Amino acid sequence: MQIERIRIHLYPCLLFCNHALKFLSSLLKSSLSMQHLFSDDDEIDYTTKPEFYDPDLDDNDEKWIDKKRHGHDSDAVLSCPACFTTLCLECQRHEKYLTQYRAVFVVNCKIGNDKVLKQNTSRSRKRNRGKEGFDGDDAHSTNIETFKQVCCSVCSTEVGVIDQDEIYHFFNVLPSES
Repeated sequence: MQIERIRIHLYPCLLFCNHALKFLSSLLKSSLSMQHLFSDDDEIDYTTKPEFYDPDLDDNDEKWIDKKRHGHDSDAVLSCPACFTTLCLECQRHEKYLTQYRAVFVVNCKIGNDKVLKQNTSRSRKRNRGKEGFDGDDAHSTNIETFKQVCCSVCSTEVGVIDQDEIYHFFNVLPSES
């Protein structure tokens, strides 16, 4: 009777193991047969040119960017960090803050008039570091710079600011080699 109970309890386990072994062996056989479907590098025909390959594409891109920049050099090409849209082709890297850039000519940027930042630009900024900085209520001072928010026109991610002289200051961008 005891053996009968053990057999009843073990029978489903044995069936499961048997099905699992069959499944694994069929999977192994199919993976071995799949290896024959893929060719090795020795079997690839390199005499046929790929359908979408253009050997002159890099040269054409370089001519296009030189035409857009009018021959000027740039420290980087700036892109939006959220959607990778190109924002600036010609910019200058900040000397002290290496992840910040400034530019005059931009593309795919919109100026947000709803958010205006003001900064007191007196020479004694280092002495009064805690008292000065970005503040919207600092309208009584004579040396105030006004900055407006700059966003990506595609995804509306804030990428920088624009000052009164219409110089763009980018701080939230992805730079790439130019």
